[in-house]
Amino acid sequence: MTDEHPIRDGVDQAIDAARDVPGVGAIVDAAENADQAAHEYPGDDRPQGSTLGDAVRWFDDTVDAFLEPWRDQPVVSAIMGAATNAGEFSGIWHASNIVRGIALGRPDQVVALGVGIGLESLVVNQGLKRLFKRRRPTTGGDDRFDIRTPLTSSFPSGHASAAAFAATTLIAWDGKRSIPLWGTMAATVAVSRPFVRIHHGSDIVGGVVAGVGMALIARRVFIRLGVA
Repeated sequence: MTDEHPIRDGVDQAIDAARDVPGVGAIVDAAENADQAAHEYPGDDRPQGSTLGDAVRWFDDTVDAFLEPWRDQPVVSAIMGAATNAGEFSGIWHASNIVRGIALGRPDQVVALGVGIGLESLVVNQGLKRLFKRRRPTTGGDDRFDIRTPLTSSFPSGHASAAAFAATTLIAWDGKRSIPLWGTMAATVAVSRPFVRIHHGSDIVGGVVAGVGMALIARRVFIRLGVA
């Protein structure tokens, strides 16, 4: 019995096809190999790598060192642990989307954002993560936290990309006055991932870039559909 997965197989075929496009194949190969110099291998068995890899490794180590003192602060740890669990399967964003939509009487926006988050997650988890195949800093997170063990690879962070996508979309709909609410929620969920040591700091940067980029594309689609 073969292990068939239409979406995964389709992504693999698209990546293979991209290798044959002039100028694109080199980018695909670089994307698959660039991270080996940074954190492809956890612990001390990581190979020496390129300047880019060394810079990524330095950034990740700096973020981890900055967060370490805060991991022993009960209140901060409780908030971050709750945030990372709330971000699982974009739960916090789907819940906020529904509550907001009911309060404002905008079921069209509930559907639009719900579908958008679903597509964003598909692109990140079945596309980008399969392309980079980066190992996580730990298998199941720091032992001080009770979190779900992820099944996907590390880069980019799905929590961060979903948070960036949802927050960017909601701020566009609700205006600048909503930045403190949606921005704070997104930042907390995103930072919670390296805080519990299930993501590298650079995974968060990649996730935010991916999420904002897809939100800007979705914004144009929403406007054309009259959902704005």
